[in-house]
Amino acid sequence: MSTETVCPFLDRGEEFCDVGHDYISPHDVAMMVHFCNSRFRECAKFQELEDRFPTTARTRTSASRPAAEFPRTGSSLPASMRCPAKPVIAPFRRARWPLAFRLQCVTNRARTSASRPFDRSFNPHSVHSMKEERAMTAKPSYRKGWTVVLAGTGINLALGILYTWSIFKGAIGDSIKAGGPGAFNWDPASINDPYATACLVFAVAMILAGKFQDKFGPKLTCVLGGLLVGAGFFWISQTTDYWSWVMGFGVLAGMGIGFGYSAATPPALKWFPPAKTGLIAGIVVSGFGLASVYIAPLAKYLLGAYGLQQSMLFFGIAFAIVVSLFGLLLSNPPAGFVADPRAASGPAKTESSNDLTPKEVLRSGKFYTLWMTFFIGAGAGLMVIGSAKGLAKASLGEMAFLVVAIMSIGNAAGRLVAGSVSDKIGRANTLMIMLAFQATLMFAAIPMVNGQISNPLLVTLLVTFMVFNYGTNLALFPSFAKDYWGLKNFGMNYGILFSAWGVGAFVLVRLSEMLKVKTGGFTTSFAAAGILLLVGAMFASSLRPTRAKVPMAAPAFADAEEDDLVLQKVSE
Repeated sequence: MSTETVCPFLDRGEEFCDVGHDYISPHDVAMMVHFCNSRFRECAKFQELEDRFPTTARTRTSASRPAAEFPRTGSSLPASMRCPAKPVIAPFRRARWPLAFRLQCVTNRARTSASRPFDRSFNPHSVHSMKEERAMTAKPSYRKGWTVVLAGTGINLALGILYTWSIFKGAIGDSIKAGGPGAFNWDPASINDPYATACLVFAVAMILAGKFQDKFGPKLTCVLGGLLVGAGFFWISQTTDYWSWVMGFGVLAGMGIGFGYSAATPPALKWFPPAKTGLIAGIVVSGFGLASVYIAPLAKYLLGAYGLQQSMLFFGIAFAIVVSLFGLLLSNPPAGFVADPRAASGPAKTESSNDLTPKEVLRSGKFYTLWMTFFIGAGAGLMVIGSAKGLAKASLGEMAFLVVAIMSIGNAAGRLVAGSVSDKIGRANTLMIMLAFQATLMFAAIPMVNGQISNPLLVTLLVTFMVFNYGTNLALFPSFAKDYWGLKNFGMNYGILFSAWGVGAFVLVRLSEMLKVKTGGFTTSFAAAGILLLVGAMFASSLRPTRAKVPMAAPAFADAEEDDLVLQKVSE
C-alpha cells in the first residue's frame, strides 16, 4: 500500500480542493476511496489543479498520509494507519467522518494483516453496493405499489355499477308501465328500494369487510366480494320478483361491493409514504366515480339488444371475473416494510402515528367529529344531487345523455384533486374549503331550482362542481383514517367511519323527499343542505392540527460534541 499515491491536493485547503472539508457523508467516503486514493488521476479536478500547480503535484507522493483510507487499529498495521487510543477519528484535520464509520473504527480492533487495509465487514467501498442494493429493492417495491394501485382502480371501475342504477331503474319503470307476462309487477314507489338497500348494506359491509381484510388480507377479501357481486346479479337475472331483487341486488351485490371496495384502498396506501396518502387514495377511489362513463353506454346498449334480465347476467359474469382477477394482484407489503424512510413529511402528516384498535378509535373525540363531517358532506351532497341531475337533463334537452358522463368525470376528478391537494395543504384545510364551496353552490342553485335561471351551461357547471365536491369526501376520509389511526387496523377503522356515508345517504335523502312533499319544491332542500355544509365546515376547522412550538436550534458544533461523547464511551 505504501507504493500507492494519494491525491496531492487532498486536505491542502479549500483553495485547492474542497473534498474532505466539513462533515463527510458516506457518499463522500466512497468517492474519496475510489478517486483520492490511487485513482485521483482520473479526476477532472486533479487534471485542472495539476496544470495550475505542477510543483504541488510533483512533491506530494505516497509518503503523504493516506487520507482517503479509513483509520485503523491494531499493531499489524503501519503506525500511520492505526486508530489512536483516544477516538479523535479524523483522517484529515478539517473533516468529520460519519459517526457510524468512527464507531466501526473503535469497535473493530482486530486486524490480521497490513495487506488488507479495509475490513470486509465494513468497507467504505460497500457504500456503493449498499446503494445499489437499496435501489434494486426499491424498484420492485415501487412497481409493486403501482400495480396494487392500478388493480384497486380497476376493481372500483367495475364496482361503480352501483352509480348506474338510474338506468336499470328506468328499464324497470318501463316494464311496470308495459305490464304483461314476465313484466315487473312492483309498486312504482318501491323502485328505488333495491338501490337504497344496496347503499345501506354497502356501508355496513365495509365494517365486516374491513375486519376480514385486516385478518385475511386484501386478496381473499376482494375475490369474495367479486363472487358475491356475481351471485347477486345472477340471481336477479333469473327473476322479476321484488324481494329477489332486494336480496340479490340490495344484499348480495351491496355486500360484494363493500368487500371489494374495502380491499382496494388499504393495501395501496401501505405501499406509499404518508406524503402520497391523499394522491394514492384519490387514484384508487376515482375508479368508482368514473365507472359510469363506460357502464352507462354499455348498459344502454345491452338493454336495447338483450333486455334487462340478460344484461344483468352479462354484468354478473363479467364483474365476478374482473374483480376476482384484479383482486389476485392485491397484496400488503412484507413485514417491516418502510415505504420511504427519507420522505419528507408535509402538512398532511399529523401528530398521531399510532396503530389504534377500533375500540380505541371509538373512544377518541376525533372519530365523532370526522363521522359527523362525513355524514354531512356525503349526505348533503346526495340530498340534492339527484334533483340537480334532473335540472341538468331538462336544460340540456337532446344532449341529456351527456349528464351521466359529466357527473362521473366530475366525481372522479374531485377524488383525484382533493387527494393530491390534501397532501400539500393538509386534509382538514382541504375538507373545510370543499364543504364551504359546496355550501356556496347549494345557495347559488336556489334560483335555478325556482326556474329563475335556466341557462344550460350554468346548470351543467353547477352540477359538475356539486359532484366534484361530493367526490372529494371519498378521497379525504380514508386519508384521515390512515393519518389518525394507522394502517394496522385500517380496514376495520375506516369501515366504521364509512358508516357515516350510508347513514347520511339514507337519512338526508329521505329528509329531502319529505321537504319536497311538504313544500312542493326543492328550494328548502337546497337551503337546508347549504346550512348543514357550513356546519360541516366548522367541524372540519376543528380538525386542523395545532401549531407545535419549534425548539431553538442547537449550535452546529453540538452534534460534533455528542458524537465524540458516544465514541469516548465506546472506547472506554
